[in-house]
Amino acid sequence: MSDLELSNLTAVFDGRAVLGPLSLTVAEGDRVALVGKSGAGKSTLLKLAFQHGARHAALVPQDLGLVQPLPVFHNVFMARLDERSLWYNTATLFRPFRRDRQEIGDLLDQVAMGDKLWQPVAALSGGQRQRTAIARALYHRSRTLLADEPVSALDGPMAARVMDLLRARFPTSLIALHDIDLALAYCNRIVGIQDGRIALDRRADELSESDLLALY
Repeated sequence: MSDLELSNLTAVFDGRAVLGPLSLTVAEGDRVALVGKSGAGKSTLLKLAFQHGARHAALVPQDLGLVQPLPVFHNVFMARLDERSLWYNTATLFRPFRRDRQEIGDLLDQVAMGDKLWQPVAALSGGQRQRTAIARALYHRSRTLLADEPVSALDGPMAARVMDLLRARFPTSLIALHDIDLALAYCNRIVGIQDGRIALDRRADELSESDLLALY
């Protein structure tokens, strides 16, 4: 069963083709790592994947998409805004309900952010902001994840912890990763992007680090 089907995607910037034409199918249960050097087209592919057929997915964009003046709680809560009524969301802005505080607090504990529940995002470090965006994705009800370098600001142990959480929470994912070791360890399929095209598409257990270095 296909969870995401992208056909003949193209992207042009300043008159120059930066992606495609490119087609990619992500089946249910695929955990796909997009690998390749900076500027290869990974971020563009993820944006187009979200726009063309994956709006149901939980999303961690490269710019994180956080609302800086709001506290961590409300940034995470926004993952389910469309599931609730206007009055519920408005009430939550002023006085969150206990069940939501508990559920979001538990998620933040998992990413070592439990003490930042009411901290404005603007006051957080880069790594803390990234973990806020991760918690927002975990709070989303989708079984599919699109993420652009979701652990780039985290140290080794925390990056591994977050990748464990994402793998356990989302059966299907399309994740841009610069770290080859993480890609091979946490994903079951590797798609290599080079000059806006797919240069490699194989199972992770068939590849080694040296097989991917040519993409960089």
